[in-house]
Amino acid sequence: MKIALDATPLTVPSGGVRRYTEELSRALAENFPADEFWLLSDQRFDPRVNGLANLKAGRGPRNLLERRWWSWGLQRQIARLGIELFHGTDFAVPYLPVCPSVMTFHDMSPWMDPAWHSQADRVRNRTPLLLRLGLATLVITPSEAVRKQVIERFHLQAARVVAVPLAAASFFRPAGGVLPASPPYLLYVGTIEPRKNLPLLLEVWREVRRDYPVDLVIAGRPRADAPEIAAEPGLRVLGLTGEQELPKLFSAALAFIYPSYYEGFGLPVLEAMQCGAAVIASRDPAIGEVAGDGAILLDSGDRRAWVETLRGAVAQPECLRDLRQRALARAAEFSWTRTAQLTRDVYAQAARRFRHKT
Repeated sequence: MKIALDATPLTVPSGGVRRYTEELSRALAENFPADEFWLLSDQRFDPRVNGLANLKAGRGPRNLLERRWWSWGLQRQIARLGIELFHGTDFAVPYLPVCPSVMTFHDMSPWMDPAWHSQADRVRNRTPLLLRLGLATLVITPSEAVRKQVIERFHLQAARVVAVPLAAASFFRPAGGVLPASPPYLLYVGTIEPRKNLPLLLEVWREVRRDYPVDLVIAGRPRADAPEIAAEPGLRVLGLTGEQELPKLFSAALAFIYPSYYEGFGLPVLEAMQCGAAVIASRDPAIGEVAGDGAILLDSGDRRAWVETLRGAVAQPECLRDLRQRALARAAEFSWTRTAQLTRDVYAQAARRFRHKT
């Protein structure tokens, strides 16, 4: 089968959807050598095809008409290349159903708390999403939690929505030779935005720090509208951090802290667990699916529980050893090979469904 994937997420320097698109396309090409995979976008991107003969990068628009990408240019590319199925890796599929399409619906955040997105973003995101949900042959979600939310909110047939879990990249593993930091530090890795509940993390850390010498390290790309985090003693804000540094950060941290209000999957949680970090995260349904018994889960609004848990972790770090082992065992249940196999099954199902409808 000749399959195209939306490469637009590869135009940004970081983020969960970029990681998803990059890892999935590579795993598909490696595990299904008889198929041909094309990365398509109307913007410049780094394809990172790594010498895989069946993973190719398509060209961008050649004229003004093709710059109307989703309504015209993409369809031209699909026809020219003989694409048999399109996978929208970031909430989007072509407006004209010229072939079967699969859309990955990562999370419901545009429909959740208004404080998480500006009004302009909510309007801009919601309308195309609703239209594209109707156009997609099948919809993939990264968790059963999001699958249930999508079916209930948009009244979709249950058979049209399939949960396919993600995985952590293979370079996320315990970093050899990394010693515990002195002073110890708590770690947050992820986008800096309102949904991640960082004000709670800062408040809780400050309270714990009054009794114990513990730093806080925040690594991640700030969203354009995110308020700047002011410098203070013991706080390190690293910004966007290179892939080679993240396993070291996870491995040396006293604990990885993730108090997010809502997640579609919670990829940083799995990445931390795969590095053997002790994870303390919010009791979000999707995070619970991912973490299993490999993390301590707390209500995102229960400030006292966070203070007491972090205080205990800092006071007796040896108590986290068993949690680290459970994290490694749980993370081993996920792989991009499995994600690719399940995704390829969805492609086959979408192709059959499309043939029966036309």
